Amino acid sequence: MPIRQLSETLINQIAAGEVIERPASVVKELVENAVDAGATRVEIATAGGGLNLLRVTDDGSGIRPDELLLAVSRHCTSKLDNGIDEIRTLGFRGEALPSIGAVSRLVIRSRCASGEGAEIGIEGGHVGAVRPAAAVRGTVVEVRDLFFATPARLKFMKGERAETTAISDVVRRIAIAFPSVRFVVSGNDRTTLDFPATGDRLRRIAQVMGADFPQNAIAVDAMREEVRLDGHVSVPSYSRANALQQYVYVNGRPVRDRLIASAIRGAFSDVLARDRHAVVALFLTLDPALVDVNVHPAKADVRFRDPGLVRGLIVGAIREALAGAGIRPATTGAAAMMGSFRAGPAAYDHPGPASGHRAFNPGFRAQVSAPFDIRHSPSRPLEGFGEAVQAVFDAGPLDSADIRGAATPETAATMPAGLRLGAARAQVHENYIVAQTEDSLVIVDQHAAHERLVYEALKTALASRPLPAQMLLLPEIVDLSADDAERLALHADTLKRFGLSIERFGPGAVAVRETPAMLGEMDIAGLVRDLADEIAETDTVETLAGKLNAIAATMACHGSVRSGRRLLPQEMNALLRQMEATPGSGTCNHGRPTFIELKLGDIERLFGRR
Repeated sequence: MPIRQLSETLINQIAAGEVIERPASVVKELVENAVDAGATRVEIATAGGGLNLLRVTDDGSGIRPDELLLAVSRHCTSKLDNGIDEIRTLGFRGEALPSIGAVSRLVIRSRCASGEGAEIGIEGGHVGAVRPAAAVRGTVVEVRDLFFATPARLKFMKGERAETTAISDVVRRIAIAFPSVRFVVSGNDRTTLDFPATGDRLRRIAQVMGADFPQNAIAVDAMREEVRLDGHVSVPSYSRANALQQYVYVNGRPVRDRLIASAIRGAFSDVLARDRHAVVALFLTLDPALVDVNVHPAKADVRFRDPGLVRGLIVGAIREALAGAGIRPATTGAAAMMGSFRAGPAAYDHPGPASGHRAFNPGFRAQVSAPFDIRHSPSRPLEGFGEAVQAVFDAGPLDSADIRGAATPETAATMPAGLRLGAARAQVHENYIVAQTEDSLVIVDQHAAHERLVYEALKTALASRPLPAQMLLLPEIVDLSADDAERLALHADTLKRFGLSIERFGPGAVAVRETPAMLGEMDIAGLVRDLADEIAETDTVETLAGKLNAIAATMACHGSVRSGRRLLPQEMNALLRQMEATPGSGTCNHGRPTFIELKLGDIERLFGRR
């Protein structure tokens, strides 16, 4: 077949296939152009999920009449003054407008601060003439009948609701990065989204992600080798079933990057269940020369010059922020608790034992009201626990050394400030510890809380020295690619600390001589290949660390205070003090909350006092 030059229309349609995936892609390109033009207000109007109509109006700097024709020509842009390595804007490729015009009916109307307004139209790739038009300062881009010129693409569109939702998501992601800009999205003759300008990032995040997020967020701010990470992450007990509430930005550009998503998942691996996801709004700022934003037509992916540095910064900064925040319950737990209360009847006759209800236990009151002195009453060893469990209760002086008789109502008023979880007042159903602080009531799940404490103690023990290894009678040879074998060899020392001893065995294989004793019988070849894949993608060996931590979590679960175990007041308070001193103790190893706090003001409202 002869080689021939494609027509300009076909070239633009091919480019549109790369850049314009759905109506939301059009909105992304046009809104980014508006922000780059210095707009303080951006309005997006839609009809038919954006397929019938998309109109983006801004009050930015506008386009001069003599530049309108260039604006709709391929490879024309105003955003590369400093070269491809110094991209400091959101848009830059110079393909969006001609690509949109190739598959729709496009009209651009614009006026600069000084000068007359003008407009230009494109229909299915055919460019019209520039003509005068009445316009206010800024730009209006109107897109009608999207994909009419490439009807095959319409078969892949989802329903109107799904396309509208995708448009809203695009605007939300851009809006978080630019709190000084007002964004309005309207459709079906009514306003669907309105984010007024705030000038404050956290207030804009609250507009987009909900008022609950700031109350359940932890600030992150760290820097490593001229790469800065700041923003907010949720407390572990405030999580979602998917990662849609993870907003990540690189130099102000919203991205969906696998390396960053993996780092966030790794940072929360110890405090969230596998099927739960943290809520985050994170901002990476670095020299544009250290990141390539030109690796994807839609600019959704980026490539870092030093991915290991970026991943390490994200994991380390989030874990440090979580540890520094102490233990914080999600406010949603208290809200759910408030919603579950019901007002009682005016009069209540206590049923007798014959009614089927459990009779009142007089021993319960004696258990919780007997005065005691934590300072002079060391915690009683709990039978059947291992050394790690015992270490939790024998961890040294308690923060509550000055509390005397903390389980009695008479001494509650003298309780010193600074005890996050207060003093134990009772144990309910041999599973829940009820504690009182200066201004709240705290309910602790004793098994979940102690499980986290034992797990952290085991992890500390694992990290303090090389792990015991078991030698194989015969080394296991694992065939790999030459590149994978080389990557594993470079991490041999780190793997040795985890009890996995490997060495090169020819150009495309490794010999495994020792495995971690904790793992027992295992699929050695599968583990080695998983490690090779992880190193290739993230330059880490967390697969092995994760397996060891999973074993530690299982051990902690079986070695913790069980539900149904009655505790002495000393033991309950010792558990509370150790929780206060242990990072991550706000959730158990499975990601569930270990305690719920109900403020005194909320309790008073339940009884109509406020």
